[in-house]
Formats: sequence, structure tokens, C-alpha cells
Amino acid sequence: MSRGRRLSAALCAVACVVLAPLATAEPEPLPGAARRIVTLAPHLAELVHAAGAGDRLVGVSEWSDYPPGVEMLPRVGNAFQVDQERLAALAPDLVLGWRGGNPERVLAQLEQRGYRVVALETATLEDVALQLEAIGRLAGTGEAAAQAARRYREALAALRAQQSGKAELRVFYQVSWQPLYTIGGRQLISRVIALCGGRNVFAEVETLAPAVGLEAVVARDPQVILGGGSKAGQFDGWQRWSSVSAVAGGHMYAVDGNLVTRPAPRILAGARQVCAALDRARE
Repeated sequence: MSRGRRLSAALCAVACVVLAPLATAEPEPLPGAARRIVTLAPHLAELVHAAGAGDRLVGVSEWSDYPPGVEMLPRVGNAFQVDQERLAALAPDLVLGWRGGNPERVLAQLEQRGYRVVALETATLEDVALQLEAIGRLAGTGEAAAQAARRYREALAALRAQQSGKAELRVFYQVSWQPLYTIGGRQLISRVIALCGGRNVFAEVETLAPAVGLEAVVARDPQVILGGGSKAGQFDGWQRWSSVSAVAGGHMYAVDGNLVTRPAPRILAGARQVCAALDRARE
């Protein structure tokens, strides 16, 4: 994958997970359980599988790669556009969209073409369980979805209890180095950082994935720098900024960007990576 495509994928992942009130009403029951499901975002494919309806999934969006096997399914486009011919060939009876990620015009166009579209939106970490249950109702896999939702809620509660009372740390999340992108306070990763007792140093910024200057980061003096990229040496550029607490203490840690940006059950695995990084900095 080219550097430009990697950056585009990273920015798409972080720029579309909006922290806003859920705008989608309770999904109306289908006349029958959905048998042919297409998802328009990678995390939605994960949710469908976790809700026990993986065998109903017939098409996915670009970048969908979990669980194993999903990458072999037909691609119907990306978060911003849909291949209408390929979608029609798949004949889905349910299209799951991403409110806040897929453009409203795309979702409206699909509805106008007669597709059953349900758009889900993640406002909090707790909403992952609600979405599992909603998919279970739509696909007729309510029991499996309820079990998955219960496991997720229990794991989230345990993680919250484990992290409660820990000293707050200033955290900078690096999406990319050149150009230097980070996350604003409305991005879900900020909730993950807060869960682990951290504070996003750009939490006041409304933009979901803002470009920032080095001087602005230095002025906020993060105690921890997290990077969601997989490229080796992603923190090399910081070495000459020894005045930054995270650099001086060697507290720069890579986390799995797919885990912390996708609002599906695996986000708790990403949260554990973030929490472990912050614990190392506290030590």
C-alpha cells in the first residue's frame, strides 16, 4: 500500500468515528430476519460476526479484514461511495451503514433505490453493546447477540474498575508524523484514553482528525505519545524534542490503530494496549 493510501486509510478511520448523540432510532423489525447483509464500514462487518450473523454477510466495504475470511467477500466500495452495480448483484435485504462515517447523501441514495438501510452510530464505548443487540434483532440472532453484548459490557466494566483512580496523564495521539495529524475531543479514541486515566491534549479541538504543528504539541507537553501506525520508526522525529516530557521519559508507545479506531468488541483489546502504555509511563 502506498504512503498516501496508508495515510488516507488512517485518517478515514479516525475522522469518521463521531462522538455525538445517537441519531438513529430503534431499528424497526424486518418482515423476516435479514439473510443477505452488506456492511459499509469495517467495524460493521465485525459487529455482524460478533452478533452471530456472520453467515449472512455477503458484501463488505474496503479495508474490512476481520474476522479472518471477511477479506475474501466482495467489496461494494468505501466509506464515501458505493459501487451500485456490485451492490445490486449481491441483492442484499439489509444494508448496514455508518452514521457519521458514510455521507448522508450515500445512505439516502441507497434508500431511494429501494434498499433497506439501517445506519448505526457510536457515541460512547457503551454503544457497542447496543449495536450488537440491534443487529441481533435485525438478523434474527438475538440470543447470540445478547450473549456477545453481555460479555462486552462485563469486560468494559471490569476495565473501568481496574483503571479507576489512577493518576491522570497528558496524552498525545499521533495519527501520522508527516503531516502531523492527531485526534480531537469528539473522536472515540479520546474516550479510550480517558478510560485509561489519560487526557487527550487536543481534547478541546472540535475537528475529528486535525493537522497540528509541532510547536502546539510541545506547548501542551504530553507525558505520553501514542502512535496508531504500524510503520517502524514512527516516533523518530520526536528525538530532537527532548523538552517534551514523553520524549524525555521515553514514553512513546505504538498501539494497534485498527483496534482503537473501530467501534466493535475488539476496541477493548485496543483500550488494554492504551492502558498498559499509560501504566508503563506511570511506573
